[in-house]
Amino acid sequence: MKRSKLSSALMGLAAIAALGLVACEKPTTVNVPAETVVVPPAETVVVPGPAGAPGAPGATGDAGKTGVAGEKGKTGDTGAAGDTTVIVTPPAAAEPAPAN
Repeated sequence: MKRSKLSSALMGLAAIAALGLVACEKPTTVNVPAETVVVPPAETVVVPGPAGAPGAPGATGDAGKTGVAGEKGKTGDTGAAGDTTVIVTPPAAAEPAPAN
């Protein structure tokens, strides 16, 4: 009896080891799903046609009315006789904006 129990145990261990080795040697296959492409139905596809002929030129608009001539300006003062000099200075430069 000792031998039959021992041989049964060894046979069981051998079977488990064989199954373990077979399971490890299987190649792994990964199925990648195909990419889904959404295509609109044929009724909604718009294909532009050829360009049409150019249109006729538009009519010329009405000319505006001539404005009224302004009045002649008055004659300025001739100034005082002598050596009068007028110096016109440019405006002062603006200060730069403060940095934020």
